[in-house]
Amino acid sequence: MSSLQSRVLVAVIGVPVLVWVVLWAPPLVMLVALCLLAGIGGMELQRCVSGAPRSELVGMSAIFPVFMVAWYYERPEHVVVLVVVELVVFFGYAIVKGGEIKFNQIMAALFGGTFIGYSFAAFLRLEATGIHRAYLLLPFILSFACDTFAYFAGRAFGRHKLAPKVSPKKTVEGSIGGILGNVVCGLIFVFVMDHWLEAGIGYGTMVVLAVTCSIVAQIGDLSFSLIKREFGIKDYGHLFLEHGGVLDRFDSVLFVTPLVEIILDLTHRI
Repeated sequence: MSSLQSRVLVAVIGVPVLVWVVLWAPPLVMLVALCLLAGIGGMELQRCVSGAPRSELVGMSAIFPVFMVAWYYERPEHVVVLVVVELVVFFGYAIVKGGEIKFNQIMAALFGGTFIGYSFAAFLRLEATGIHRAYLLLPFILSFACDTFAYFAGRAFGRHKLAPKVSPKKTVEGSIGGILGNVVCGLIFVFVMDHWLEAGIGYGTMVVLAVTCSIVAQIGDLSFSLIKREFGIKDYGHLFLEHGGVLDRFDSVLFVTPLVEIILDLTHRI
């Protein structure tokens, strides 16, 4: 199977499944899907940092992001308890191993257990606010649209490198194209919500959301590229074939989703 065929296959299967889970699947199905993504993401990060495909630490790094998502689903007010448990467990494990576990491995485990789990759990927190479930698509739209428009704008107009030591192919012109593309897609989303679902948030709010999320999405993309470059890997995994693993496909989404949650919450309060 060629690279193009692989990408088309993932898109043809993945996009309908994603839309179904977000818009129509029972909440329990969404919970299971988010737990799986969080667990695989935590495992991928630890494999990257540790350089070992299998180990006790890799398994633990996969379990705690799942706990974080599930914990938010059941008892969000006590999530700090889980963070403290993670700290004790991972540092305790490192002490028992007597120096075999390095500090960067501990930090990868904690980052995966807290940030990755927290970000995927943001979908559950958004749903719990009672907003239309279509808004749960926004983190994907404002991440994937930015990436797509940045890619084509960079190919057409790219001249100035954005972060050459992190991702040599990304350009300033591509970055600007990603921002503008995000605004266009965001405004289309508001138009659809206003005219067909009567659940719009306003065009001004969407412009702010689209621009901010585009910047944060690119930071998220570059952040996980920075980690890959430091540890000398091409992809975090192969779950999505040529698209890579969970962290390759959802790197921007992990940064954007909590931001969407925060901005929508502030807008609602105002």
